[in-house]
Amino acid sequence: MTTKLQGHGTGGRRSRWVVVLPAVGALALGSCLGEPEVDERWTLLEMVSVAPQPNQSRSASQPLNVSVSGRVTYRDIVTGFMVAEVRYSPTLTPLSLRLDPDEHTEECASSVDQVLANSVTAGRATRAITGWDHLVQSINLSFTAQVPPAVLTSGGLFLVLYLGEGDEIELANGEDSLVVTPFVSSDKEILHTGFPITIVP
Repeated sequence: MTTKLQGHGTGGRRSRWVVVLPAVGALALGSCLGEPEVDERWTLLEMVSVAPQPNQSRSASQPLNVSVSGRVTYRDIVTGFMVAEVRYSPTLTPLSLRLDPDEHTEECASSVDQVLANSVTAGRATRAITGWDHLVQSINLSFTAQVPPAVLTSGGLFLVLYLGEGDEIELANGEDSLVVTPFVSSDKEILHTGFPITIVP
């Protein structure tokens, strides 16, 4: 809407035009920004540096020396464990999942959930964590994993970084062991990450 304002000054009659935006239009402009991307709303896990690297072939006859420099950006209060782990799945293959450590989407996080639910561990490292909204925490994890021979003929091997709830239990031999139950990404709004490891004879 345009409104004409009139006034008088020493120079005689003069006019000014003022543009007035309706309130509804102003609100509409503010809503065009939309909702933030999922990696700005969910707790974000990143592999800042990692060995072995994605698409780097490793021999089945050699153990895997794994090191992960991980970073977690919290969007909520989370208490539990960060886990870097090599998992072998007899049923899932790299082609059947969407896994890319450079992409942080709900689909990639759900693929990590599938790996964790349909695989067994080949080696891992853990670290207790506690975080709150906007905290950024860097954690270095390293371990040695054994390559299951079966991966040469079926399934896939995956390196994943995730958060979970841990319970310490005492084994029959008197040693303590940590059982980590992974958080489901969609339940806790956590973007787990990972990638397949290429194994050659």
